[in-house]
Amino acid sequence: MAALAARQFADFATGQHDSPAPREPAWTTPHAIALELETVRLRDFSADKAGAPALLCAPFALHGACVTDLAPGHSLVAALRRAGLHRLLVTDWRSATAQMRFLDIDDYLADLNVLVDEIGAPVDLIGLCQGGWMGLVYAARFPAKVRRLVLAGAPIDTTPAPSALSALAEATPLEVFREMVRLGDGCVPGRKVLKFWGPESLDDDSVRQLLQTNEPADSAAFARLQARFQDWYSWTLDLPGSYFLEVVEKLYKRNELAAGTFMALGARVDLATVKAPIFLLAARDDELVAPAQLFATERLVGTPAQHIRKALVPGRHIGLFMGKKVLDEIWPKIVRWIGEPMPVAPRHVQTHAKGRVQMTAVGG
Repeated sequence: MAALAARQFADFATGQHDSPAPREPAWTTPHAIALELETVRLRDFSADKAGAPALLCAPFALHGACVTDLAPGHSLVAALRRAGLHRLLVTDWRSATAQMRFLDIDDYLADLNVLVDEIGAPVDLIGLCQGGWMGLVYAARFPAKVRRLVLAGAPIDTTPAPSALSALAEATPLEVFREMVRLGDGCVPGRKVLKFWGPESLDDDSVRQLLQTNEPADSAAFARLQARFQDWYSWTLDLPGSYFLEVVEKLYKRNELAAGTFMALGARVDLATVKAPIFLLAARDDELVAPAQLFATERLVGTPAQHIRKALVPGRHIGLFMGKKVLDEIWPKIVRWIGEPMPVAPRHVQTHAKGRVQMTAVGG
């Protein structure tokens, strides 16, 4: 039954009638490759090496990291730089090869740690979607290496409200996902999953809505923008089977991150150890991550309530990273928040009252 379901899901078994593989989309903003690992390229968009570094942790999921730098006017990278983040780097996760099929979450967290050490901790970590839960786990395992944390459209606790993605993961037996991996020879081919998950291309109205563009539908400017979007949308990442199954089981099936049972790099992840200031950004009509799944972070972390900011904006999931209105109006506010002076940690001094020693918090 699982084998049949997996075959019907994504046509894994035959691979017939496949069109030629799309080309990897081009990046918009000039940059340099700072480091290359088996799993990831570290892309450096820095205009200035001074100041606290910001690391944009792109999703490692169906689509590539060009989600952060799609086109002029629709580039999160450009919006962040324009707003004042002059030292900015991006994780560009590589598509998995057959040799990478056994890599798991720990392997990607370990390589993320290599990137942070290469950049120089502490960093301001900006996690997008699946890169958001990864960034939060990293901040819990290495709290001294994260100065501030921004999570945008990230699934942290899947129980408060369902989304299309969490409902699918919950309703589908785990054995079906295992069979998908077996049919993919240990990997999960992104092109196959795209056929299962949604259309292989989006119509003009959908693209306009996602990108929040005012370009006329019959204009040359919109035609160029749509072409860039379709190039990004059609080019997909293959995922290691081990990583894919861990994400499905640990994050979606068991909700381990919110439950406090998630293990990472040999230790249980306690989100209460995260004390860094946090900004949570959600889309009101997000079809992949319900806003409540992200905003649940507020009650799970150890960050004081006064150091947590939240924003709920109109639009859908992709609009958080590509939508012109969100890029122009919301992300500059996040950059200004990142640039605010760090909160002063409470100092504890000893005072004597009625013959006994008490600890009194001052400052902060």
